[in-house]
Amino acid sequence: MNLKIAARMTAVLALGAAMTAAFMVLRGDGSQDASSPRSTHPGGEPAKVELARCRDLGMAAIADEACRRIWAESRKRFLNPPRSAAPHAPPSIEKDQSRLLPLQPSNAPGTKTVSP
Repeated sequence: MNLKIAARMTAVLALGAAMTAAFMVLRGDGSQDASSPRSTHPGGEPAKVELARCRDLGMAAIADEACRRIWAESRKRFLNPPRSAAPHAPPSIEKDQSRLLPLQPSNAPGTKTVSP
């Protein structure tokens, strides 16, 4: 085998391995333990921790009363917007007359228009 071809193949394999390693680091390999969310967000929202616990339970979470309660709270918070937000003002009925075209007499259907 030619030495140039072997060197190119080695370089391509090394580049592929480096790109794969970089991708794995950026994506995360999922080897974090269960206490990881608590340590990254100390004193954070307890609902997120509980929702993560229910997610990790899988199908068994359906029978878990705490999971059903937290899902109901999450749906309520998501679907019901806060009441503190001011409602939108109704649109103004008045129109800006300066932007309207002048009225043209319309012809009734069936009548001919006579051009001067």
